[in-house]
Amino acid sequence: MTTQVPEPVASLIAAVNGHDEQAFLDAFTADGYVDDWGREFRGREAIDGWSSKELIGAEGTLTVQEVSTTDAGEVVVVGDWRSNYANGLSRFTFAVAGEQVASMTIREG
Repeated sequence: MTTQVPEPVASLIAAVNGHDEQAFLDAFTADGYVDDWGREFRGREAIDGWSSKELIGAEGTLTVQEVSTTDAGEVVVVGDWRSNYANGLSRFTFAVAGEQVASMTIREG
């Protein structure tokens, strides 16, 4: 286990922590999606609508505590999430496609 976040996940987290909506959206593939506790947002327009309320729009920041990879090659980041919308230990699982994120799944840490 480490706290070194591999690319492109590191850039996505930096975009979130920097409240850079465009960089966050650009981190995803065209057909990428977010699964936030079972609510799914597919495509950049849907991700943007969700993020502008619950992620970047809520001035969220993620303090990474641990990073691992699954046998399937997914990057798992557990960290302390703080925002104007929700707070707490969260687990973010990222599927990566080349230099972009194909999916981000959020669950309890």
